Amino acid sequence: MARHRPVDEDDDEDDEEEDLDEEPSPRRARSRPPPPRKKPRRGGRPIPVRRWSTSGTTEDEEEEGEPGGEEAEKHARWRRERVPVFWRARDSLYFGPLVALAIVVLLIVSLYAFTQNWPPAYVVESPSMQHGPNDVLGVINTGDLVLAEKVPTSSIQTYVWGVSTGYTTYGEFGDVLLYWPNGGGGTPIIHRAIIYLQYNPAVRGYNLSVPANLPCGTAPGDVYETPDTLGNCATTNLTGTLKLFGIGWADANITIDLDPAALGDHSGFLTMGDNNFLGVTSPNAGCYSNCVGLPDQQDGLSQLVQPSWVLGVARGMLPWFGAFKLALEGNTQYIPPQSWQFMGITIVGLIGLAVGIHYAVRAEGVEDPRRREQEEEEEEEEEEEAPPPVSRGRRILRSLRPWASVDDDEEEDESMPLHPPRARPSKTPVRPRHGRPRPRVRRGPKPKPRRPSPDDDDEDR
Repeated sequence: MARHRPVDEDDDEDDEEEDLDEEPSPRRARSRPPPPRKKPRRGGRPIPVRRWSTSGTTEDEEEEGEPGGEEAEKHARWRRERVPVFWRARDSLYFGPLVALAIVVLLIVSLYAFTQNWPPAYVVESPSMQHGPNDVLGVINTGDLVLAEKVPTSSIQTYVWGVSTGYTTYGEFGDVLLYWPNGGGGTPIIHRAIIYLQYNPAVRGYNLSVPANLPCGTAPGDVYETPDTLGNCATTNLTGTLKLFGIGWADANITIDLDPAALGDHSGFLTMGDNNFLGVTSPNAGCYSNCVGLPDQQDGLSQLVQPSWVLGVARGMLPWFGAFKLALEGNTQYIPPQSWQFMGITIVGLIGLAVGIHYAVRAEGVEDPRRREQEEEEEEEEEEEAPPPVSRGRRILRSLRPWASVDDDEEEDESMPLHPPRARPSKTPVRPRHGRPRPRVRRGPKPKPRRPSPDDDDEDR
């Protein structure tokens, strides 16, 4: 009969010593034990084990659940930034450039629709239309942008007709024309139409287009005179000379030789700039005595301007802003100094007006109230997160403490001592957590219990 081998007490002691020698794993030394591993499903893959984070929660719970403390605030702020209350068109980065482009396109299209001319505006490059050397508001000055509108020839009023009807544009009687000199290309000329001459091939002369009640003669206040004619006031079949009196802001006198070789054997407008004079001049007042006007046909700029040469009639202008183009071309010697000052004041005024409209619209509550609430919450969060001001003395003390770190500075309390506390020796030995691990003795396997044999039974007997 076989006997069971009694359990050796030394083996139990060895097992207990091994359990004591084994240190707890650092992964298990947590305040919260890991959850038990679930049994695998039948006929499928086992359920994955969730890893634990330092905060005591699983990674899935951190992703699915709502973290607490600072993590909750960061998570909520992130959600607000990534998911706004609602979407506005002006929140896009392309809103500003697209709006500016739309305004420019709308402005150009509107100008073209008004003038029926391309380009709709021209820059004045010379002072021939100024009323003196200075910039005068309401008058065409160097650097102005002038709109050229296409109009029927019959609607154009000359200077002599404007005197009779009282029709004025840009400070003087009559219309201002933009035309090609001699009908060719090049730079257009912008001058005032003085009188219209109709060519008469029978006498190789001209007929005048003037009102019937226009004062004529040599008396003071008369506008024109035709010497060597009946009463000095004939208007047809003229071959001699034509005199005009008191033309323009300087009251200049003009004498025109009615010669087809100079004027051209065709009908057209006699044109002249408001500032084209000869006589006693002054840098501050221009021509003020014995002023003699210089028409374009006498100055060699062009023959009589035919209606087909006219680009348009000046109808509106944008003062000063054409000076940018002249500055790029290096042609700024004729721009009045006041133009730059007026342009700067205008730009500042436009910016101020835009800012005022913006804040006025916000004050009226045009924006969505949800958007306003969101902006107020963001401002409150920024105020709460702002660190308290640190005095100069505390900054100096912090710089003198080499043991202080960035985290210590952030969490520093006013009651913190100026010197680091000294560590007191502990009576009980503290087992180090980190460093070199404790050596372990690796033991061999335990001998297996031997089964009793029949020989042993015989010996016992």
